[in-house]
Amino acid sequence: MRVVILLLALTGVPVCADEIGPEALSNLPPAQIVFLGEVHDNPLHHEYQAKAIAAIEPRALVFEMLTSEQAGRVPEPLPDEAALGDLLEWSASGWPGFAMYYPLFTAAPKASIFGAALPRDQARAAMGQPLDEVFEGDPARFGLEEALDPEVQATREARQNAAHCDALPAEMLPAFVDIQRLRDAMLADAALRAHEATGGPVVVITGTGHTRTDWGAPAKLARAAPELSSLSIGQYEAPLNGPAPNDLWLVTEPHPRPDPCEAFR
Repeated sequence: MRVVILLLALTGVPVCADEIGPEALSNLPPAQIVFLGEVHDNPLHHEYQAKAIAAIEPRALVFEMLTSEQAGRVPEPLPDEAALGDLLEWSASGWPGFAMYYPLFTAAPKASIFGAALPRDQARAAMGQPLDEVFEGDPARFGLEEALDPEVQATREARQNAAHCDALPAEMLPAFVDIQRLRDAMLADAALRAHEATGGPVVVITGTGHTRTDWGAPAKLARAAPELSSLSIGQYEAPLNGPAPNDLWLVTEPHPRPDPCEAFR
């Protein structure tokens, strides 16, 4: 792996990108909002996120896994792992074990906690509805009232189908793309609220798919607040064919897991 020397424009926006090793996470380029991606059940990805958080010393952490209401339950000082997990009702959330996520809280124990989750029941209810009607905020600020370019729409539908084992009916694919766009906007919106409340820096914990600089949460952030600098770090489990859609990225060994598509064969 090559460790990148990242040059910054005057605005603080990264102008080149590269694959990095985990040692680079202790000396990241400065940015007001940092998106730290993950494959959710990979313990190594969370270990690397904690390493980056400790180095960044953010004033706020935004979690894709928490609703705003859940984030508001986090007390100061932080309780132990079991108590915080119970307080957040993590075991009922459907996310991987809290033991992987608790070190992210303790890596910045004084950071304010913000949530950006779209619960599954709300996602199901939103499917098929216009995005500008279901987003709780200014949809135009994040481009949610605009249709995607047809080529981009087709690419994103194909990616959604692949992510669901090529088992989705074709007529459902546009709704799955819309939900992804909605989640991206919610992450960007939460990051902006966190920055406004704390002055930053802000770290956003989310799946690597949401860290894409071309159409993910960083792109939504850049549209809504181009004056803010951001840094997108993706974590992947296999080498990519060409550059990743991130400012920086890591490739790790895949975490052992059953094949999720086996049931469809």
